[in-house]
Amino acid sequence: MLETPHSHHLSTTNHYSKPPIPHPRTKLLQFHSLPSKTTSIISLPPKPHNSHLHSPHSSNSIPPSPPNADFQHKLIYFDSIGIDFLSLLSSHPPILSTSITSIKSTISLLYSVGLTPPDLRRAASMCPEILTAATSSLVPVFTFLLREAHVQGRDLRHVIHRRPRLLICSVELQLRPTLYFLQSTVGICKVNKLTHLLSCSVESKLIPRIEYFQQLGFSYKDTIAMFRRFPSLFCYSIKENLEPKFNYYVIEMGRNLKELKEFPHYFSFSLENRIKPRHKRCVEKRVCLSLPVMLKSSEEQFRDRLEVFYSSSMPVRTSDQVKPMVHITGTDGSNE
Repeated sequence: MLETPHSHHLSTTNHYSKPPIPHPRTKLLQFHSLPSKTTSIISLPPKPHNSHLHSPHSSNSIPPSPPNADFQHKLIYFDSIGIDFLSLLSSHPPILSTSITSIKSTISLLYSVGLTPPDLRRAASMCPEILTAATSSLVPVFTFLLREAHVQGRDLRHVIHRRPRLLICSVELQLRPTLYFLQSTVGICKVNKLTHLLSCSVESKLIPRIEYFQQLGFSYKDTIAMFRRFPSLFCYSIKENLEPKFNYYVIEMGRNLKELKEFPHYFSFSLENRIKPRHKRCVEKRVCLSLPVMLKSSEEQFRDRLEVFYSSSMPVRTSDQVKPMVHITGTDGSNE
């Protein structure tokens, strides 16, 4: 074979001739297959420059974007919608390996169902996994909410705003089993008003709370009635909410289970800021208000009612007699 000066130059000056140098495009495409747990930006080392190795048609081709161009693109895009990309990357590293095209498609879908930029920012802060979810996985969730949970289209925005995590739940493994449990076991008909519960696991969250109330002494029938009357009981922590409030109710307040069965909303009030202070004031005035009257009233209403009931029960003081305890009943907090 006739050796030309040009070919001799390649063989003597470029030690990469064996094995052949891969085309620059090859390594750049590998950047998009980063592991999902990547937490730092990976920059490929620069390749030796040799103009003699370029294809004759390379001058007419579009050079591939460098790896950090995708990062810059995401940085600018998220900044334009008010999301701090660096904070997002820290909390959800897979965002780095998700294509910007996929991210934009997901956000466009969320906008199409009524979410606003503030809604999106809130959802991203609470559940950043939404941004890397494919639209093909989100559409079945919206379909389920509309057709099976009977959420009105105009309410989708409110549903997602309150519980963004719904969007990354499996319809078959999570949403549908919970829907059936709430409807058939608990007897809740209008689940479309309680969609935030659909992301709760039946086995690890709903059933343990039912069992807890049974352990306290409530019958299964009464327990189910309490959860049907006040489904938010499913959302409260047993150790941090239910247990300390129940202990105070029984030990300090000395009340029976019947009143608690009729007013399970008791667990929704702050123990330190509402239950304890008002109970102590009732004890000081020797007035026993029903739970709804004691807890649901505003501070001004509570103070006024306490004074009225206390004054109306004052006995004629002919001697040093003890003022009797006055029991005030009521279930809705209205004036007796």
